[in-house]
Amino acid sequence: MTVPTLLTAAAPSPVTAAYTRLAEVFPGLRAEVLADDAPAPSGSGWVGAAGLAEGGATLDTFLAWDDAQVVRDYGTRARPDVVASFGLHRYAWPACLLVTVPWFTHRRVPRIPVQDVSFHRALGRLTLRVREFACLPDDPAAVLPGARIVPDEAALRSEVLDAVAEHLGPVLDGFGPRMRRGKRALWGMATDEIVEGLWYVAHLLGEERRAMKELGLLLPGTTKPYVGTAGFRELTGPDGASLPTRDRASCCLFYTLRPEDTCVTCPRTCDADRVRKLTPAP
Repeated sequence: MTVPTLLTAAAPSPVTAAYTRLAEVFPGLRAEVLADDAPAPSGSGWVGAAGLAEGGATLDTFLAWDDAQVVRDYGTRARPDVVASFGLHRYAWPACLLVTVPWFTHRRVPRIPVQDVSFHRALGRLTLRVREFACLPDDPAAVLPGARIVPDEAALRSEVLDAVAEHLGPVLDGFGPRMRRGKRALWGMATDEIVEGLWYVAHLLGEERRAMKELGLLLPGTTKPYVGTAGFRELTGPDGASLPTRDRASCCLFYTLRPEDTCVTCPRTCDADRVRKLTPAP
C-alpha cells in the first residue's frame, strides 16, 4: 500500500499574529509575510520600496497618483514638493506599522530592508519578508530561526528605531530631492509617521493611553537621526474632559491646498481650534 506523503505547512512568521490583529481593527490595511521562496507581487498598482528609494521612474509613477488625486479632490494642482510630501506620507505611515505594531502587540521587532517590502496602496496591502527579528529573552519566539534576543525593553525600543531607520532612510533619500526639505525636516516627518500611525492603531485596539506612554519612551527627543519627541500633551474640553493631542515635528503641507483646514496636530493649529476639532458634536 502506498503511504501518502505528509506535507508540513510552513510555520507562521513570528509577526503574523500582529498583522492579523492589525487587519481586524483596521481592515483597510493588510500585511502579508511572504515565504523566502515566494516571489514578491508585481504588476499594476504594486511598487517595491527599493524602487521608491531609487528615486527614478518608479517614484515618478508613484507620485503621479498623488498628483492626480489632488486635482480630482481639490480642483487644483499642488506644488511638486507638496505632491512628494503627500506621497511619502502615504507610504511611510503604513510602512512604519510593519515595525511598530509587532513591537506594541507582541514585543517583536522585524527588520525590513527596502528590498523586502512591496506596497499596493489602492488595495491597502503590504507584503514583506522577515528574515530577522528582535525579541525579549522570555519570548517563546526566541528559539525560532532569525530571532535575535535583546536584554530588556530599552534595548527593544532601540531595535524599533533602528529597524524603521534602516527601512525609511533609503526611502527618504529617494523622496528627498523632490521635497525641497533638508535631512532634519525629513527625519522629523519620520518621527511623525512612527507616532501617528501607532497612536491611531492603538486607539482602535483600545490601548491609546498605553501607546502614548510607550511612544513617549521610544522618542524622548534624543534619538538620532529622528527629530523631535512623541509630542503628546493634554487639552481640556468644554465639559472638562481630557483631550489628548500632540505637536507634530514636521508639516504635511496640506495647508497649501486648504489654508483654513489644517490638521488637528499641525503646528499651525491653535489650541482653541484643536479643542473644537476634538470635541464631539452635541
